[in-house]
Amino acid sequence: MENLSLNKDNFAYIKAAKRVKDLKGFYGNLTSYCLIIPFLLVINLLTSPDYLWFYWPMLGWGFGVVLHAIGTFGIGRDWEERKIRELMDEERKNAKSL
Repeated sequence: MENLSLNKDNFAYIKAAKRVKDLKGFYGNLTSYCLIIPFLLVINLLTSPDYLWFYWPMLGWGFGVVLHAIGTFGIGRDWEERKIRELMDEERKNAKSL
């Protein structure tokens, strides 16, 4: 029984570590975006104020940040949990039938 408890703790730790890695990646991406886009705006205004090209990287990277946020905080979490449980249940059934 103690072994089962250790496995659950280990699984919880691995899951928490993955979550922290995901959060760290998202916040790193967001921080980079917030620092670099204003820098690009300044470069754009100093070099070619007649054509505002900084919008293109802002929109492209912004779209990527939004997708990263959805992946980190949003839609996929519940589905992922259900799928993990489903696959683990299948593995248990297959192991019992052998």
